[in-house]
Amino acid sequence: MSTGLIWFRNDLRTQDHEGIAKATDNHDRVIAVYCFDPRHYEELEIGFRKTGKFRTKFLIETIHQLRNNLQKMHIPLFVFQNKPEVKIAELVKEHQIDTIYFQKEWTDEEKEVERNLKESIPDVELIDHYQQFLFHPDDIPYDSFDELPKVFTEFRKKCEKKTEVRELLSNSKIEEFEFVNDTKIPSLKDLDFNEFTTDERSAFPFHGGEDEALKRVEQYFFKQRNLETYKETRNGLIGTDYSSKLSAWLANGSISPRQIYFKVKQYEKEIKSNQSTYWLIFELIWRDFFKYISLKHGNKIFQLEGIRGKSHDWNDDNETFRKWINGETKEDFVNANMLEIAHTGFMSNRGRQNVNSYLAKELKHDWRKGAACFESLLIDYDVHSNWGNWMYNSGVGNDPRDRKFNIKSQADRYDPDNDYQDLWLK
Repeated sequence: MSTGLIWFRNDLRTQDHEGIAKATDNHDRVIAVYCFDPRHYEELEIGFRKTGKFRTKFLIETIHQLRNNLQKMHIPLFVFQNKPEVKIAELVKEHQIDTIYFQKEWTDEEKEVERNLKESIPDVELIDHYQQFLFHPDDIPYDSFDELPKVFTEFRKKCEKKTEVRELLSNSKIEEFEFVNDTKIPSLKDLDFNEFTTDERSAFPFHGGEDEALKRVEQYFFKQRNLETYKETRNGLIGTDYSSKLSAWLANGSISPRQIYFKVKQYEKEIKSNQSTYWLIFELIWRDFFKYISLKHGNKIFQLEGIRGKSHDWNDDNETFRKWINGETKEDFVNANMLEIAHTGFMSNRGRQNVNSYLAKELKHDWRKGAACFESLLIDYDVHSNWGNWMYNSGVGNDPRDRKFNIKSQADRYDPDNDYQDLWLK
C-alpha cells in the first residue's frame, strides 16, 4: 500500500491544490504535515519577532480549518512545533512514505529547508510544484526568468495577450483508513504570545482559514456587490469594504489567485463587467509580477541597493527609526498609519505607500528595516509583495520614475476631513 505525504507551506487550502490532486490520484493513503517552524518566531535585528502576534493568530485559525477540511477527505494533518526537515524525516520512517508533495519556493530560507530535507531522506521522491501564481511559470511568454521585463505594464500586457489562466484542479477521493494522530495545534501561548482581542477600529477583523476566504469572496463580490466599485474605493482607509481584503488569505494560500480570478469571471458573466471587476484581476497580476521579479533577481530584493543596484546616502539613526515605528514623526498621516498597523496588523495600500516613501525618501533611512518591520507586523505578509513593494517605493526597485510622495497632499486627498487621522490619533 502506497503512502504519499503533502507538506503544507504557504498553500493552506484543500481546493485548487496540486499536491492534494496528485497525491490523492497516485496513492492509496495520504497524510499531511504542517510545521510551526521555530525559525519563523526568532527575533529580528530591529527587535521584533519575525512573525508577530497578528499573523500568528491568523495562521493558527487557518491550520484548525485546514485540519478539519482535510479530515473530511480522510487525510490526517500532523502539526508540529519544530523544523520541517526534522519532523518530516521522522514521519517518512514511521509511515513508510515514498513520495512527498510540496509547493515550490525559491527564497533562500525556504530553499535551505528543502536542502536539509533532501539530505535527511535521500531515497524519498520529492515532487514540487508552482501553485501560487495566476499565470503559471510554464505558461508565461518568456523563455527564461532572465527575460522578464523591468516594468510591470510590459509584463501585464504581454501576459494578458498570450497567457491563459489554467483551470482549477480537482481532487480524487481516497478511502478512510485507521490512523493515530495525537499532534496538537499550538496556541498563541505555546508560541510565546499573549492572547489578545481584535481592535474595534480594525479594517481587517476577519479570521484565518479556507472557509473564511471563500465566505469573504461571496460576501464582497455577490452579496454586497462591492466588486463593482472596487477601482473607485480601493484607496480608502477606514472600514472592511473599501477593498477586497483578500490579501491575507492569498498570502498563506488559503485561497488561490486562480480561484479569485474565476469568481471575478463568474461575476462578470452573471452580474456585471466593468473597470472595477477588471481592476481586481489587474492587482492579481501585480502580485504575480513581484513573485517573478523575486524569481529573476533572487537575493537582490533583500539588498540595500535593490534590483537597480542604486546607491543612496542612507541614514541609519535608530532614534529616527524608532519614531517612525511608534508613529511619532512630524507627519500625522504617517503616524496614524503606523498606529493602525501596530494595533491591528493591517494597513491600507495607500498607507503602505506613504509610510514607505516617508521612511526611505524623506528620512532617507535604510528601507530594509521598514520591510522587516512589516514582515513582523502584517497579517498579510508575503515575502515577494512586501520586499518588492518596499524596493519600488524606495527607489531601488521596478518604478522607472523613482517617485517621492508628498505626504501632506496625500493626506488632503485621501483623508480630507481627517476622519482616518482622528480615528487613530485621538
